[in-house]
Amino acid sequence: MIASRLARAGQDRAGTGERGGRMRVIALSGICLALMAGTLWAHASEQGFVLLLPTDVYIAAGGVTVALTVVLLAVLPGGLAEALFRPAPVPWMRPRVRHAASVLAALLLGWLVWRGLAGTRDPLVNPLPLVIWVVFWIGLVSAQGLWGDLWRGINPWTGPAAIMRRITGWRAPLRYPRRAGHWSGVLGLLGFAGFLLADPAPADPGRLAMAVGLYWCAMLVGLLAFGPAWLLRAEAVTVLMRAYARMGIAGRAGGRLALGLPGWQVLAAPKAGAGLAVFILVMLGSGSFDGLNETFWWLGVLGLNPLEFPGRSAVVLPNLLGLMAANAALVAAFAACLWLGERIAGGQASLRALFCFYAPTILPIALAYHIAHYLTAFLVDGQYVLAALSNALGLGHVHVTTGFLNTPGPVRLIWLGQAGVVVAGHVIAILLAHALAMRTGRGARRAVLGQAPLAAFMIAYTVFGLWLLAAPRGA
Repeated sequence: MIASRLARAGQDRAGTGERGGRMRVIALSGICLALMAGTLWAHASEQGFVLLLPTDVYIAAGGVTVALTVVLLAVLPGGLAEALFRPAPVPWMRPRVRHAASVLAALLLGWLVWRGLAGTRDPLVNPLPLVIWVVFWIGLVSAQGLWGDLWRGINPWTGPAAIMRRITGWRAPLRYPRRAGHWSGVLGLLGFAGFLLADPAPADPGRLAMAVGLYWCAMLVGLLAFGPAWLLRAEAVTVLMRAYARMGIAGRAGGRLALGLPGWQVLAAPKAGAGLAVFILVMLGSGSFDGLNETFWWLGVLGLNPLEFPGRSAVVLPNLLGLMAANAALVAAFAACLWLGERIAGGQASLRALFCFYAPTILPIALAYHIAHYLTAFLVDGQYVLAALSNALGLGHVHVTTGFLNTPGPVRLIWLGQAGVVVAGHVIAILLAHALAMRTGRGARRAVLGQAPLAAFMIAYTVFGLWLLAAPRGA
């Protein structure tokens, strides 16, 4: 499709870095993105584009920034990290309307599914792919992580279930097994990621409508059968949104609304169970592989020529296997760093306890990469959402443009924004991990020693994340 242009851009990137060469590749990248947006190759327009900025310098600077954070924690007062995340209460009147937004969300979802089945097959015009992949998956998930628990009010299952219980007097006949924990949610998240990354046409309106409609019905049945515990532990979207809500600046402390630095609710929340801990790691692993599977490097691993990409249907099985391998490797590396850190610090805590204790500190990294990874897609596909709204409301034509990607200024600003978000996420993660380590009562020196392997892991992941954002893509 456009792989030859991307390949030439990748070759230019290895050149001398002269201004003229950079300008040509930046312009070419904008053209590539425009073509990608027109075809909607996967679930959204391409999430990344080749940048002829001095990425080696930016990547090194990002790694150094995170490393300096570790050094500062070693020399500053031990309680400083936790003090930074102390929230402040604010006055707020909660609305008393219950379930209304949830019912409206369910009705909207039903209409979207109908439009997916009966409407146009163009995923840039049909509202279902635009709402699912742009408004929800990019916009709402990011807002949930940045602000707080927006999902609770618009969850499309709670309102309909409440109405059905009130009308029929239905009570859940089954008790959700305590041993099941969040493991059903882990399977659901892997299934969602598999559909997103490996399905030949995840943006096809009819195909997406069937998946969304069947999933909504299945989760409603589970909610009616097992009660609210089903949503809190087994329904992958709700579990994901509740996890990201821990990163929001707004939450509840002492029964009142409170505001604090991003991540303060991670420290305030109870310790995660094993299933939820793995779920959080899978959030990061799946998001990372979402970027990795599009790179020239991954196509090289599969033995495919990016200039002659055979299509998504040819890489379904390799992408599914890669998704599982990426998550398994991430979980193993994280666990190994925790085990090694505990041994260095002279502690005797079990690996399971360490994993559950520190897994939530990965949330800032997962959120940061989600925002950075989808930024360019949001800037382009968000315009299609506005165009669809304008047409529906009779407000006139909205011209979709990618012209801002054809000049070095906006491109540099976008990449600096992506890089800044990734680095900030890792810094917050290290601060949270240090604050948790200080709670063990071992003292600042032992806490820093115990955090050294985990900090090294986070520094390496910072470099990897920045490389991933700028890597040439061919699928």
